[in-house]
Amino acid sequence: MGKVTGFLEIEREQPSRRKVDVRLQDWFEIYEPFPEEKQREQGARCMDCGVPFCHTGCPVNNLIPDWNDLVYTGRWEAAIRRLHATNNFPEFTGRICPAPCEAACVLGIDQPAVSIKLIERSVVERAWDEGWIRPEPPETNTGKRVAVVGSGPSGLAAAQQLRRAGHSVTVYEKNDRIGGLMRYGIPNFKLEKHVLDRRIQQLRDEGITFVTNAHVGVNIPVDALTSHYDAILLCGGAEHPRDLNIPGRELKGVHYAMEFLPQQNRRCEGDTVDPSIAISAEGKRVVIIGGGDTGADCLGTSLRQGAKSVHQFEIMPKPPAQRAASTPWPLWPLQLRTETSHEEGGIRDWSINSVNFTGDDQGRVKFLNALRVGPPPKFEPVAGSEFTLEVDLVLLAMGFLGPVKGGMIEQLGVALDNRGNVATNGEYQTSVENIFAAGDMRRGQSLVVWAISEGRKAAAAVDRYLATVTEPLPQRHRILA
Repeated sequence: MGKVTGFLEIEREQPSRRKVDVRLQDWFEIYEPFPEEKQREQGARCMDCGVPFCHTGCPVNNLIPDWNDLVYTGRWEAAIRRLHATNNFPEFTGRICPAPCEAACVLGIDQPAVSIKLIERSVVERAWDEGWIRPEPPETNTGKRVAVVGSGPSGLAAAQQLRRAGHSVTVYEKNDRIGGLMRYGIPNFKLEKHVLDRRIQQLRDEGITFVTNAHVGVNIPVDALTSHYDAILLCGGAEHPRDLNIPGRELKGVHYAMEFLPQQNRRCEGDTVDPSIAISAEGKRVVIIGGGDTGADCLGTSLRQGAKSVHQFEIMPKPPAQRAASTPWPLWPLQLRTETSHEEGGIRDWSINSVNFTGDDQGRVKFLNALRVGPPPKFEPVAGSEFTLEVDLVLLAMGFLGPVKGGMIEQLGVALDNRGNVATNGEYQTSVENIFAAGDMRRGQSLVVWAISEGRKAAAAVDRYLATVTEPLPQRHRILA
């Protein structure tokens, strides 16, 4: 503990954000640079608790007090070693993680928590700038071959761990670029893609093979994988969106959020989106149904595209401004969260239930008919609260129901759990012996930090399994890579 009285003397501080009228004109990340001296001061606020609850609040069990102290004392290279000991990609979590570690911070019981997320990002960015992050290929190869299906955070973390254990690893991605949800789901103003690209290059240099436009179970037959690899790890995510089955859902202009967001990310990559399927909020009255992070991403994207107006509706009641009594420390708190997109414009409202959409004579959505409801679980309509809102574009951001069942999962014949996710045992092993699963495909819709944790643990399980396979599969011509 570098500064015993740091938490008494130093206030929590965060980087300033670029002015709203400026950042709405581009797709760059919104935070201003934060001086090194202030970064070190924030590290000094860590109390080095006897029982550091931040460890367990963090799904990857980051060694948070260790690298807080190292930052305070200016030992940055040692700090990145501590950080990488538990987290393959701190530059991702340092940007887009909601920081459950901070919710569990002991200082946060009666004061603002330590700025853990800020320090994490500061450490890894310093490490990239100094050249401390380099490829770490294995010294020897085991001869065992592993296929990882999906290149999101769980797939990438697992691939890196497995490769460093000496296995030959090939990652299959159905899209044209690597990155999964981080590439085509997270807007650039939260995660610029050069941050992703530099890490992918590290993985390539470590010897991981990436195959894009490879949709396993669609244009890549599953038996091509099962006959070629000693183990297969499924990290395809939870991509089955929750629908809104109300009258008028079929009207033009009603889309899933994940139809809308990837298109803008492709534009930021320099791609041209086919005009026949292009979705844009420019000049439109937009309604976003769903009050979570994906809805906030739709809000920020719509505002940058030049929407005429944006409403974001949530069926649940408005959370309290402070931690609810039902979620005491160190639990993840139920409380109102204002994302950066909410600072930029739009109208948020809660306890709103959508009744139906009505359209014009061209079959395009024209009105949303809705009403206010009472608390869960009944959500009883509030008498006289009905209203109609003119709308040109509706974005459904109500979460996901698990992985897509058709194609790969169906063809592999792996069992599902009672929530519709891929079922596994304590070793991340599915009902098929050499097939494993991790991330959202196994646990359901969750956080990037949980995906990294799952990828690391599943990789360790695959490695243990491969140690029991005395002979690798016969060498075959590499028809897939």
